[in-house]
This record gives sequence, C-alpha cells and structure tokens, in this order.
Amino acid sequence: MTTWGERITLVALATLALGVSVQGAQVEVKPLPAERRVDVLVEGKPFTSYVWPERVSKPILYPIRTARGTIVTRGFPLDPRPGERVDHTHQAGYWFTFGDVDGVDFWGNSEAIPEAERAKMGVIRQREVVAAHGGAGRGDLEVRADWVMPGGAAALEEDTRFSFRADARSRTIDRVTTLVAKGKVTFRDTKEGMLGLRVARGLEQPADKPEVFADATGKPTPVPVLDNTGVTGVFTSSEGLKGDAVWGTRARWMALSGRVGDEDVVLLLLDHPKNPGHPTYWHARGYGLFAANPFGPKAFSNGKEAERPYSIAPGQPAVFRHRLAILPGPFSAEQAEAAWKEFAAEYGK
Repeated sequence: MTTWGERITLVALATLALGVSVQGAQVEVKPLPAERRVDVLVEGKPFTSYVWPERVSKPILYPIRTARGTIVTRGFPLDPRPGERVDHTHQAGYWFTFGDVDGVDFWGNSEAIPEAERAKMGVIRQREVVAAHGGAGRGDLEVRADWVMPGGAAALEEDTRFSFRADARSRTIDRVTTLVAKGKVTFRDTKEGMLGLRVARGLEQPADKPEVFADATGKPTPVPVLDNTGVTGVFTSSEGLKGDAVWGTRARWMALSGRVGDEDVVLLLLDHPKNPGHPTYWHARGYGLFAANPFGPKAFSNGKEAERPYSIAPGQPAVFRHRLAILPGPFSAEQAEAAWKEFAAEYGK
C-alpha cells in the first residue's frame, strides 16, 4: 500500500504525463488546530481555509478566493456583508453533507434551527488533520471526520483529501472524500445534498420576484427580491442548458459565470465519472446555491422517476471525487469540457 506522500508524487507524475505543469505559485497549507482551522496560502496570501467553527454543523472551506484575491463565497452567516442574502443559514462556504441519512438530516442543520429540532439532526465533527503538505503549484491536506447521529453514535467515518493548486491566473480545489459505514447506511432520495457552495452576491442570477423554497421536511424558506445591481450570474451545464433550466438535470460539469466587483469569474464544478450516480443531478438555484447531488432522482423529477436509495455496507468505502476550478472569465464551454476530460483522466476512468 502506498503512503499519502507517495500518492501525491504519483498524482504529480500523472499530471506531468498529461502535459500539465505542476510548477506554479508557492502553496502553503498551515494547520492551526487551536483556532479550528487550516489556512491555505498562495505566495503568502490567503486562498481559502478549512474551518470547523463550533457554530457550524460541519467542516467547510471558507472563504474561497480567485487568483486576484476576489472572494467568491457568501459571507453570511460567519461574516455577513452589506446587501447579501441572509436565507438558508446552513449554506456556508463549500461543504459536503446530505439531507437524509437513514432519516437524519446533516444538510439542513445550523444555529438557526431551534435547539429541540437540532438535537434530532446530524453533525459532522472534525476529528483530526492527518497530513498537510505545501509546494510549488500545489498543496495537499488530508482530514478525518465523523458523521454523528442523534444520540452520539457515528454512522460514517469520513476521510477527505484536498489538493489545492495555483498559478498566476487560476485556482483549483480537488476534493476526494471516502465514507466508510459503521453499519449499513442508506442515503435516501432528497434534493438536499450533497457537495455544495454558496456564492457571493455578484454570482447570483438576477431575480424579478420573491420565491419560497422548501427543505426536505417541507419547511418553507422565503427568498426575497433584492436590488439586482451588480448581480450577473449564469449557470451553464455540460448539456447546454442555462439559467434556471439546469436545476434538477444531470450533467458531468456545471459552470457559474459572472462578475464579482471588477473581476469576471467562472466557477467550474466537475463530477468524476467514477462517482456514484454519475452524471450527478444539480441542485443549482439562482439565489446562489451551487450543489451537486447524485441521490435525488425522485425529488428532482417531481416524482416522475423512481427513488433509487444508495446504501453503503458495513466497512465498505464509498468514494466521491470532485474538482472546483476558480477561473478568470469569460466562460468557454470548450475549455470547461477540456477541464473535465483532464480531471477524469487524472483520477482514472
């Protein structure tokens, strides 16, 4: 069995074989356990942080910046900014959770949930930082966490490996998450999942009417109309769909393009062909939610498709591979497809 360091070297060699340089800006991965965070720096400047604040029910990456330093994630609830939305308190940073794990909601848990209800929801607890490495053009972080059910028992053990890459114009975050079940665990059909990102106001889609969205339990969350000045986001899928039409559809990649401040930005989220349920469904909303969820066929089709629950047998691993690329605009479908093919090849088909 290869070590973590050896696996990093093998991936780097595979990347070189594809003709992609691994040289670039110096990336530092700096654990600060007393502060409940791991900072990721590029040439000494902040890129993102892996954080597990006590007030958040799961570890997240927050905030996330472009190569120019522009923040592309929403500030609320950790650091609210003027003019941004304050709905869906559980949607903070960049996360990996699910809304129905044997009837327990890990997705919707937050400090906004009444204490009596929060006690019935799941929590993902950071356990340890296993490894942290920096280098030219790339840094790597391995962490472990537990998916804790009501009552305190862990249903799943999580091992996640992040690779952070940087050059003069772009940033990428690879997330490879392995879940191992203690006993049989079933992910039931729901739209509330799985890999999610809540974006800055400028990357939302302009809205002309208020909307109300219901969570997995049917509880409504109103989303009001705000001033659309500077709101420019547009979703585009690998299947050629745009805007609101992408919601609930399947695609191997999804792009969100727009302008944040004075910078044209493209967020490109890639679903690996080896992932369960590939190509994933997209829980992508104009109010700023950008999420990939393979386990909601009935929910996303409004009941037209049958439920397909996904079970993990005791001791068996389920692996999820995703890449988030933070790129300068304008958006190019050809470049997005090439990026997906490179990602698919790097981690094997």
